[in-house]
Amino acid sequence: MKPLIVASLRANAGKTSLIVGLAEYLKRPVGYMKPFGDRLLYSKKRLWDYDAALMSNMYAIDRNPEHMSIGFDHAKIRYMYTGDALHRQLAEMAAVMGAGTDLLLVECGRSISYGSSVGLDPLSIARSLGAPLVIIASGGDEDILDDIMFLRSRVDLSGINLAGFIINGVNAVDSFRELYLPDIEKNSGRVLGIIPHRVELGYFSLRFLADRLFAKVLTCERNLGRIVKHIFIGAMAGDTALQKPFFRKSDKLIITGGDRTDMILAAIESNSAGILLTNNILPPANILARVEESGIPMLLANTDTNEAARRIAGLQPLLTIEDRVRIELLRDLVSSHVNVQALTG
Repeated sequence: MKPLIVASLRANAGKTSLIVGLAEYLKRPVGYMKPFGDRLLYSKKRLWDYDAALMSNMYAIDRNPEHMSIGFDHAKIRYMYTGDALHRQLAEMAAVMGAGTDLLLVECGRSISYGSSVGLDPLSIARSLGAPLVIIASGGDEDILDDIMFLRSRVDLSGINLAGFIINGVNAVDSFRELYLPDIEKNSGRVLGIIPHRVELGYFSLRFLADRLFAKVLTCERNLGRIVKHIFIGAMAGDTALQKPFFRKSDKLIITGGDRTDMILAAIESNSAGILLTNNILPPANILARVEESGIPMLLANTDTNEAARRIAGLQPLLTIEDRVRIELLRDLVSSHVNVQALTG
């Protein structure tokens, strides 16, 4: 079993996406652990890290969350573990989660510094496990260059087996290679891949939306896999909305009140991806039947329209097990743009 530690310089850089793409590409048993959970999820009467639960479901990995994450809270970890105890716990988790696999993927917290006060930052984990560390950098081109150069010149990397960097979400790969890659490789280390930005990875499904908003599914649960690309707040009259070119997009979500039957009917007529009703107001039974017949999923939330829109705007489009299109895209991106052989040995 070979452990590989995956970290990022900033939050939401694409660690889980890289891990899933790599696992899909390898098509062989992999282990997974995330020592310091940072996306708390309560499922089946147990606390999970969201990413750990996703990997467990996707790859039939040991479903005991205690084997995948040490904890979620700085204060609790600081109270429960001394330095030596923490090292032993990491080693035991790695042995359990890596058993019977060729590769153990160890995902770190949201940034390069996260967990440093309790000894669970990426550099501490890499030193403790003695495993190679790959670091994902993302953001604007200059931000990526600044982050990598700062890490190499200002951070103590002694005792770290730095496998290299993966640059993620680059808008113009050829331009990045020409303008920035020489400086990175000359001064900072090996680049194992440059992954282009794909807008599809920023969309979410109606199922994901329903889960995150704790919304009730009123119609067509079978179609919750539909992808939302546009949001339309149905504040105007339905016939007025139908005249708007934007409203004609079929991959949109309509947010409106359950008493706005004109907007619900307009959403049906324009073949929307989904409808989110707010204020916990149910539409009449005949309207519910029309929506069910149309095949459009309709959700019911107990928040008002503005609050629902605010929450959706703040959602990070996390991967779900049903997102087969995105999962296959991640596999293809890893296959085409990452030096997997150098990454996994």
